[in-house]
Amino acid sequence: MAQYFINLFSPETYEAFSRSDRSVSGHRARHRNVANRVQPGDRLVCYLTKLSRWVGILEVLSGPYEDHTPIFTEADDPFVIRFRVRPLVWLPMEQGIPIRDQRVWNRLSFTREVDPESYVWTGRLRRSLVHLDEDDGTFLENLLLEQSRVGQVFPIDERLVARLTRHTVRRRDRTVTVSVPTSEADEEGTLPAPETDVRESIRIQALLADIGSQMGMKIWLPRNDRAAVMAERMPGSPEPLKELPLNYDETTLRTIEQIDVLWLKGRAIIRAFEVEHTTSIYSGILRMADLLALQPNMDISLHIVAPLSRREKVMQELRRPVFSLLEKGPLYKRCTYISYDSVREIAHLKHLPYLSDSVLDAYAEKAE
Repeated sequence: MAQYFINLFSPETYEAFSRSDRSVSGHRARHRNVANRVQPGDRLVCYLTKLSRWVGILEVLSGPYEDHTPIFTEADDPFVIRFRVRPLVWLPMEQGIPIRDQRVWNRLSFTREVDPESYVWTGRLRRSLVHLDEDDGTFLENLLLEQSRVGQVFPIDERLVARLTRHTVRRRDRTVTVSVPTSEADEEGTLPAPETDVRESIRIQALLADIGSQMGMKIWLPRNDRAAVMAERMPGSPEPLKELPLNYDETTLRTIEQIDVLWLKGRAIIRAFEVEHTTSIYSGILRMADLLALQPNMDISLHIVAPLSRREKVMQELRRPVFSLLEKGPLYKRCTYISYDSVREIAHLKHLPYLSDSVLDAYAEKAE
């Protein structure tokens, strides 16, 4: 009996695999152990991240094996754990079946009881080679086989595809190509945080939004988090900004839009907060570093907010050598740590509407 496993593709790797002879499925070295569960005859069910659609079924012919020879002529190919495969279905991007298509959403075990506007379900789709229930796998295989015959088109904004695959940033000496991670399933290989941690982080985002609002700030929340955070906020809380009133290039704006909480006065960002709940304590710090790399002259206060149990981890990450090479100096001089407990304490301060945002500086810790 064939088993089913998820095989994640980004728009970039989807295009590269499509151009290849489609005979090899590659995975990162960290998947070495889980790859041993996959046997010849099993199925890899292919999911396209960022566009959130199912695009193919690969039959496993042999493997896993390790090979450092580039698959797609890329000198730094990281996908060294490999399987020989045969495509049973490989759909054009525009024919991939969106996961929110009602036929799919109401049928899969990890989505059918979930609000389509939430992102709780993405935990199953954050890393490759996650085992799929037999019922889910059989359903998706049959659906995709049928789609390969029917060829129904699910339109995609081609400008969106272009933005997802690459961005250019013009520096003084050259133009460079960069990627801008988004919140859904971009951290492929990252274990999903426990649901209790996710809920707690949402509450902390809500408290930060409430504190800022009481101080007279306008609030920005990422679109994907907005409904969940607003449900935790105080009754009568003002709505967050629908658009950022900022005059930056598109790449910078896309980076800023992903930050967990922003406080703004007029058209200026005053403070930015990343609320960390993953074991890596890394994605938010990377986003802050990305922002400073893109806009080294940006003068705002940056904060990583995490539980006390993860304080030392935050400090270690902020002091990483790679973050000490930013144009305007080390990240740890621009970005501080605030604990969940401190956020709760600030939220209960008397006369909060009459306090300046500088009150946060008494709670923020530097990693020096």
